[in-house]
Amino acid sequence: MSENYDFETLLSRKGQGSFKWEAMYREVPNLSDDIVPFSVADMELKIAPEIREGLKKYIDEVILGYTGATDKYYEAVISWMKRRHNFEVEKDWIVCTSGVVAALYTSVKAYLQEGEGVIIFTPVYYPFYNAIKSSNRKIVDCGLIETDGYYEIDFEKFEAFAKDENNKMLILCSPHNPIGRVWKREELEKIGKIALENDLIIISDEIHCDILLPGFKHTVLQTLSDELAEITVTCTAPTKSFNLAGIGVSNIIIKNKKLRKQFEAQMTKDGSHVFAALGFKACELAYNEAEEWFDQFLKLVDKNQKLVKQFFEEKFIGFKAPLIEGTYLQWLDFRALGLKDEELKAFMTKKANAFFNEGYIFGKAGSGFERINLAAPTRYIEAVLERIYNAIKKEYPKFCK
Repeated sequence: MSENYDFETLLSRKGQGSFKWEAMYREVPNLSDDIVPFSVADMELKIAPEIREGLKKYIDEVILGYTGATDKYYEAVISWMKRRHNFEVEKDWIVCTSGVVAALYTSVKAYLQEGEGVIIFTPVYYPFYNAIKSSNRKIVDCGLIETDGYYEIDFEKFEAFAKDENNKMLILCSPHNPIGRVWKREELEKIGKIALENDLIIISDEIHCDILLPGFKHTVLQTLSDELAEITVTCTAPTKSFNLAGIGVSNIIIKNKKLRKQFEAQMTKDGSHVFAALGFKACELAYNEAEEWFDQFLKLVDKNQKLVKQFFEEKFIGFKAPLIEGTYLQWLDFRALGLKDEELKAFMTKKANAFFNEGYIFGKAGSGFERINLAAPTRYIEAVLERIYNAIKKEYPKFCK
């Protein structure tokens, strides 16, 4: 780790309204102060000093009134996408929303009629299900194929679903949460070909696109061809990469003018206005000044994922923790325990004081899994692994070496 950046200090969020910390204390109220949650995908790390100090200076100089995106903001987004992904974005393509999840809800309502189908590759980020169900559209579950912890798209099934005229949309997670896959260019080309042949609109959730482990490269779906760019809505944000989930800003990139106008019209209909003065500035600072911090952060994620994998291999029998390709979320396989969903959750929280996202919330194929957030100081990862080992050794010793 760089001497310039602190990835070891943990700031307790007890009593601060943190979604995952509050959920942890509701589950087990009387916890020691060294227990932290590894569930929701924000970081247990201090934000980059460049962002923190830049926001302090900004607050000294401005009024926090109704504030929209500035030219400097758009320039920062455009520059970042070019530098990190060779993605040439024009200012007019960018629509700012309060978050990528909000954009998913907007997209489903903007482009589909009630009862029409949305294809998703499962297990997948659980708000995908909610965005579809809440607007009375149909979930079309296209399960991924898993082989020894490695997941691939079932293209035969996907093509069959795409040919169904009632199915109008694919919501793609790229990189894929919760399994940590970075889709290969060839896989994305196949997705695009099937979508184009069957008139699907693609909502490509690429919020994790920056978070890549060594040896892996993210391809922005809409960069594959001009034709694909015309049917794709690309969802991006600085929030995952820079621990800014609370700032309320995302950048939805829509090249097709008709799709963009439909999206904006739905936002207006829903009253979804974005006047996030601090959010816009935080994003600008992140993309312009905190790149070195981010590159150091990626080293921490790689260190932590390898630690988890090694621990599982050395301590457990029948459990798996495959290395990930992208995101900072590792997919832990406890299916060998044979526990029901609520039993596994109760065991982890009550016996091991391990607070993860339960695999089943990502779909039926997630049953028996836990998703661990690796964006935390290493010693806390080590501590939760030891607690799990001790609890399993006590209750299910045959799974321990």
